[in-house]
Amino acid sequence: MNRRDLLKTGVAASLGLWASRRAFAQHLAEKIEIVDAGANVVVFHSADGIVLVDSGAPGNKTTFSDVRLLFNTHYHLDQTGRNSTFASEGAKIVAHERTRQWMSTDYWVPAQDRYEKARPKAAWPTEVFETAGAWKVGDEQIGCGYLLLAHTSGDIYVHFKNANVLAVGDVASPLHDPALDWFTGAWIGGRVDAMDQILKIANDETKIVPAYGPVMTRAEFKAERDMMEEVRARMFKLVREGEGPKEMLEGGILNNLARTWKDPETFVYDAAKGLWAHHDKLDPNVV
Repeated sequence: MNRRDLLKTGVAASLGLWASRRAFAQHLAEKIEIVDAGANVVVFHSADGIVLVDSGAPGNKTTFSDVRLLFNTHYHLDQTGRNSTFASEGAKIVAHERTRQWMSTDYWVPAQDRYEKARPKAAWPTEVFETAGAWKVGDEQIGCGYLLLAHTSGDIYVHFKNANVLAVGDVASPLHDPALDWFTGAWIGGRVDAMDQILKIANDETKIVPAYGPVMTRAEFKAERDMMEEVRARMFKLVREGEGPKEMLEGGILNNLARTWKDPETFVYDAAKGLWAHHDKLDPNVV
């Protein structure tokens, strides 16, 4: 390869890298974008500084300057992995009280048969709420609300009201299997209830941002909600008849739905475990 060809190759590689980096950012509104930082991070730019929804996965090198306020939609590492970095630069971290509890305590992870150590104190949320909260940043009104037992025990939504952008974390799953952290209390009925709560907030123009994958319209989000309600109804019936996860799968509980699962065994097992924790919500004829 001669020098000219080498230069052409270098320029092409640089342009390709630039394009790939640009592809990780998606413009949502005049001052709001999504950046892929191992998971979706919502970025709001204002004269008062930057607001983030979730901090991204640990080790991600995406940089933001002057982050003043950071919301955690739940405690998982992909959503809180860079909390300590932004906290050390002066950001206030807001989350639900139960998110801070899970981050500040050692806990058992049943699926992996191990303990997860508490996160360093520098990564913990510095401001917590129980039901709802409101902030004004620049000319934007930001509202938060608790989504009870939807994906974990501490899920929240973050609503940029003027921009009509609604970040919902892992309560929406257009890309990954819907996940239920049953050992924290999450269950499929709680997920459906939380999705109904989000639908009441959103309108046809709302941009709904999941933890992973593309931005959703209200109609797309409702379609996922309706699918989850169908699974919930099927599962209630089968649990009442005494079936366990293996029998449910063999009987086709996930057949003829608008999506397929990458790991159906894990989903059905987790959903069934969560249901038994809420057995009082089933009909009286549980065997």
